[in-house]
Amino acid sequence: MCGIWALFGSDECLSVQCLSAMKIAHRGPDAFRFENVNGFTNCCFGFHRLAVVDQLYGMQPIRVKKFPYLWLCYNGEIYNFKQLQKQFGFEYQTLVDGEVILHLYNRGGIEQTASMLDGVFAFILLDTANRKVFLARDTYGVRPLFKVLTDDGFLGVCSEAKGLANLKHSTSLCSKVEPFLPGHYEVLDLKPSGKVASVELVKFHSYKDEPLHVACDTVETLPSGFDLETVKSNIRILFENAVRKRLMAHRRIGCLLSGGLDSSLVAAVLLKLMKEININYPLQTFAIGMENSPDLLAARKVAAHIGSEHHEVIFNSEEGIQAIEEVIFSLETYDITTVRASIGMYLVSKYIRKKTDSVVIFSGEGSDELTQGYIYFHKAPSPEEAAEESERLLKELYLFDVLRADRTTAAHGLELRVPFLDHRFTSYYLSLPAELRIPKNGIEKYLLRQSFEGSNLLPKEILWRPKEAFSDGIASVKKSWFSILQDYIDQQVDDLLLEKAVEKYPFNTPKTKESYYYRQIFEKHYSGQSNWLPHYWMPKWVKATDPSARTLKHYKSATQE
Repeated sequence: MCGIWALFGSDECLSVQCLSAMKIAHRGPDAFRFENVNGFTNCCFGFHRLAVVDQLYGMQPIRVKKFPYLWLCYNGEIYNFKQLQKQFGFEYQTLVDGEVILHLYNRGGIEQTASMLDGVFAFILLDTANRKVFLARDTYGVRPLFKVLTDDGFLGVCSEAKGLANLKHSTSLCSKVEPFLPGHYEVLDLKPSGKVASVELVKFHSYKDEPLHVACDTVETLPSGFDLETVKSNIRILFENAVRKRLMAHRRIGCLLSGGLDSSLVAAVLLKLMKEININYPLQTFAIGMENSPDLLAARKVAAHIGSEHHEVIFNSEEGIQAIEEVIFSLETYDITTVRASIGMYLVSKYIRKKTDSVVIFSGEGSDELTQGYIYFHKAPSPEEAAEESERLLKELYLFDVLRADRTTAAHGLELRVPFLDHRFTSYYLSLPAELRIPKNGIEKYLLRQSFEGSNLLPKEILWRPKEAFSDGIASVKKSWFSILQDYIDQQVDDLLLEKAVEKYPFNTPKTKESYYYRQIFEKHYSGQSNWLPHYWMPKWVKATDPSARTLKHYKSATQE
């Protein structure tokens, strides 16, 4: 996890512009470099480093003797860089996994490069010999990337929008900062003036398609067919493989543990594999919640079962409320459920950074979208519509859960790893018949739970624990976190302000005092950028006025039984 930043064709003094790069310093607390591009005095790269792999030669932009005309600034992890080296005979100059991007590009161009990378990444690749700039981002947008491109060809690129929002250009502020689309690469021509012109934006991978890099995966061809035993076995094999490949790190590995199915499976498989490869330190797991919250109690059970070194972070409502503004600033969004869920994750990340030496943090993001884990999936009219909704959620992950997970951990210099979003695992799961993937017997994620039954990885009551939204599970059953927030905000926002909300905020107009409060804070830091959030996250097929799972009838009936 690092922070990348680059400008091409700046009209303003670069020493002034580079102050914007310092706004993402939290993403790379270990080192910083600012470098001009030879022959283009108005082009430069900025890089904040979190040293996870090759601590000696890992500074960026990466340049190697073999390709003196290539400049690479990237944020991510490429898990198959050794397999690609073996397959194509690449001679690496460093131990940095991202160096493979330069070799792949030299061998087969940008299309093959993006398609063959098994990992999470956002990168800026400059080819001065052919005067090209390339931008690319991984399939699910696990690593963030934003850009601004003006009509006269000034380009700014950054890991977070805050590093571009106040750039100066032609005496005016650059305003059209946009997220770069996941699963795409863009080709831009670099003019002698340092300005650029976009040539094409290409989607290089659809999450339903088996990725091209399967050809050099460590797992061989899986048995075909959809009989249940084969499917369950394949799910176990691919999930374990997804966790195994993510063990690549020279810094201590830890794991977030809410006590729900997803994080518990990740923690259990992670600890099992760490033992197998003789990692000589205990796995630290981290849970957060208010006193006696459901998540704390469940996480305690899991930690005792798997034998991790468990840490509990207990916070009160005042600490959570005090964190709201800094959380919204970090997130760059005002989405209701994202803000709610981010507060706990932000506070636990803060604890990890201050109190432990764990830096590479595993988490369970992506499972709910992939395996139909949200409670409203019980109301899906048909398996086919449930499958479509699952795909829509995956497509928008970069706006919601993946955004939350990246920003809350990156704010404290941690690197997130999310095995549920492994390319091969997700493409296989999405290839299964729609009726296999739906909730069954009133239980969501039924197929995933079934696949690990009998493995003794988890206690049975955790394997079959009903879905609890992270923002709800950290509070008590009697009073949920969203109720605590709403009670506080009710005193902060006047009724009249809400009545006139449509005049002040015509786009994504706040409908509640809570959403109005978040929007106010967002506009304070990112005025006029409300389009970064196309729409609020809300459940489907139910008449919901709030995104919390606890407001849905299915949840209420389940907890009252």
